[in-house]
Amino acid sequence: MRTVSIGNQDFESIRKNNNFYIDKTGFIKEWWDSNDIVTLITRPRRFGKTLNMSMLNCFFSNKYSSREDLFEGLDIWNNEKYRKIQGTYPVIFISFAAVKETNIEDAKYRICNLLVDLYENNSYLLKSDLLSENEKEQFKSIKVGMNPIAAPDSIKILCGYMEKYFGKKVLIFLDEYDTPMQEAYVSGYWSEMASFMRTFFNSTFKTNPYLDRAVMTGITRISKESMFSDLNNLNVVTTTNNEYATCFGFTEHEVFDALEEAELSEKKEDVKCWYDGFIFGNHSDIYNPWSITNFINQRKFKTYWVDTSSNAMASKLIQRGSPEIKKSMEKLLDGKSIKVDIDEQIVFEQLDKDENAIWSLLIASGYLKVNNADTCEEDEKYELSFTNLEVSKMFQKLIKEWFRTTRTTSDEFVKALITGDIKAMNHYMNKIALATFSYFDVGNKPSEYVEPERFYHGFVLGLMVGEKENYIIKSNRESGFGRYDIMMVPKDIKNADFPAIVIEFKVYDEEDEDSLKDTVAAAHKQIEEKRYDEEIIQFGIEKNRIRHYGFAFEGKKVLIG
Repeated sequence: MRTVSIGNQDFESIRKNNNFYIDKTGFIKEWWDSNDIVTLITRPRRFGKTLNMSMLNCFFSNKYSSREDLFEGLDIWNNEKYRKIQGTYPVIFISFAAVKETNIEDAKYRICNLLVDLYENNSYLLKSDLLSENEKEQFKSIKVGMNPIAAPDSIKILCGYMEKYFGKKVLIFLDEYDTPMQEAYVSGYWSEMASFMRTFFNSTFKTNPYLDRAVMTGITRISKESMFSDLNNLNVVTTTNNEYATCFGFTEHEVFDALEEAELSEKKEDVKCWYDGFIFGNHSDIYNPWSITNFINQRKFKTYWVDTSSNAMASKLIQRGSPEIKKSMEKLLDGKSIKVDIDEQIVFEQLDKDENAIWSLLIASGYLKVNNADTCEEDEKYELSFTNLEVSKMFQKLIKEWFRTTRTTSDEFVKALITGDIKAMNHYMNKIALATFSYFDVGNKPSEYVEPERFYHGFVLGLMVGEKENYIIKSNRESGFGRYDIMMVPKDIKNADFPAIVIEFKVYDEEDEDSLKDTVAAAHKQIEEKRYDEEIIQFGIEKNRIRHYGFAFEGKKVLIG
């Protein structure tokens, strides 16, 4: 078995050391033959984007002329046409992966430093007589502490110098183009960053006469209106396109061959359950490379891929989402699918307003897969589900983390709920509400009716994760503000320690009720009128083993009876 170099995204290093590598050089041919001027390819994290960009750099850059050793034995080297163009182009290769600052000033400073490094790597141009003195002075102005105003045009200017020097237009490979934008959204300086990057992209890819072709990679397809309004030469390839479908990620055939090489063939089905599920275009059974290489290296089933990110954006959006968003998350966590409208263009300004944008982001991030991308009509809803077991476990972990500060209290509450200790339930539930309510309610001015809904959907998710081993947990939304049912059906119906439980949530309405006690009574009345017990009895549980709880809300106050 070849050595698996975990985290190594440098093509030259992997090939020189004969590390484990799955041949993706077909990407070179497919891209070059497309003749597209600017190509934007979006794929989830850790799907080989950076390695493929490094591969493009090694193949085309004249800095790697006479380095046929890097490609011998690979698919691309079987074609004489491509052997002739290896190492013959001036190339600019830059990554924005490290631009993760919390404010616009630091983000611009980071980008400027990347540009300084780029100029330093091409300092040989200063020794050329082809550059005028003014051009050399302009070159030297790109330095640490430079004015950020100069940044947007710096790559175009460098391309001009390189074309003059080599007599050939330049290839540009920009990796992780959207990292600064995602961080700007999370940290609250989206508008300022969008303005800066819009000018940068326009200069680099639109008004650059020295550009031959370019490839950009990222996770999200940021809307053209937000970022690429001036670019009419852009080919956008997302996860629902067939272009480059097998160039990023591992196909099932590639994974199974790798498992055989590692003498792990007996683990194929388990590997498929944990790490399969990604769908690119019409190609299903795509696997995440990070998870596969780590599994081969460690030979243990773990959440390798999802643990490489804080998942801050996903967490933020779900917490801020409406009750319907949380309701959909419940279904997904229960192994079911949801049907929604999606637009693959991510309009970050709309993420707080258009909830469908949340699903688009989760698809782009790889957390959700489109089950019917090949058959879905333009006006139809898309059917989505969690990509695989690894992703499902990640969201379970994420939800538990929301309740981290009140975990002990939550555990005690669940214990009291199961044992029927009403006094303890009230004590612990009010502690949880006080500690977590504001955490979930992050809207500017939500109504008093929306607040309990938001809290309780978060709570239901947390409860479900904690008791999923012992209970089948069903949640059904009723009409009206804040009315939700929870049914907890024990998986072991013979175990007397786990009663069946019906919970009805109601928000106190001063027009209909005099006190929270009246609201609790109304909850119990609804349980009886709706005859919820009948659904539970069908599981074979006797009526005397079913407990009814009414939860009444008034602001942050809770009364359980």
